[in-house]
Amino acid sequence: MKNNNEKVVFDIKNLNLYYGDKQALKDINVQLFENRVTAFIGPSGCGKSTLLRCFNRMNDLIESCKIEGDIFFKDEGNIKDLNSVNLRTRVGMVFQTPNPFPMSIFDNVAYGPRCNGIKSKAKLKEIVIDSLKKASLYEEVKNRMRDNALSLSGGQQQRLCIARCLAMSPEVILMDEPTSALDPIATLKIEQLISELKKDFTIVIVTHNMQQAARISDYTAFFLLGEIIELSPTRELFKNPRDKRTENYITGRFG
Repeated sequence: MKNNNEKVVFDIKNLNLYYGDKQALKDINVQLFENRVTAFIGPSGCGKSTLLRCFNRMNDLIESCKIEGDIFFKDEGNIKDLNSVNLRTRVGMVFQTPNPFPMSIFDNVAYGPRCNGIKSKAKLKEIVIDSLKKASLYEEVKNRMRDNALSLSGGQQQRLCIARCLAMSPEVILMDEPTSALDPIATLKIEQLISELKKDFTIVIVTHNMQQAARISDYTAFFLLGEIIELSPTRELFKNPRDKRTENYITGRFG
């Protein structure tokens, strides 16, 4: 599955996760690669978002959550030994529903850099403009920077949230169903954006839309009942799945 020129970003070994007595992830052993889009597909409640939240230790915030096994980040060791705030800066996240702060477009993007101690107005302006350009939003908002971000359309708000994530200079972007609340045109813009962003970032996306996974991802993982049934190059998984359960799911015969 791995080409020689692909660098491992996350190496997951024997990962099990429990919410109280309920096991949500079962013996996950996979690798995710740099500058690739990896899509997680599968029915609701099968563990996709749970694994996604492991990569930036968001599950640490859930009191009943217990994790066994290891996730290694690049060559820096186990993520449980890394500073969680620093990790979440390097591994950014975009959520299912756009969640801009109730402040100006400019201040939304500048918020993270300001929290990190950047005070220079010139530097903040540079970061904001660069991030909005990378998120394919700048041309639409360049004359509206002081407008409240909540005045933007849903698709624009989601791209603003991506720009806000990019302003922190992450290495990885996690996306939890980033287009499920958007119309088809806004969805297409986000998909085109993802294809551009993978030149500079590693992207992991949870999606219920199999066509979306087929369009934008390099690798796809099929989840079922807390297990990864298979993770393969996307074209291979959709054309020639190794497991009958994967085939049943992607052909609509699931269940």
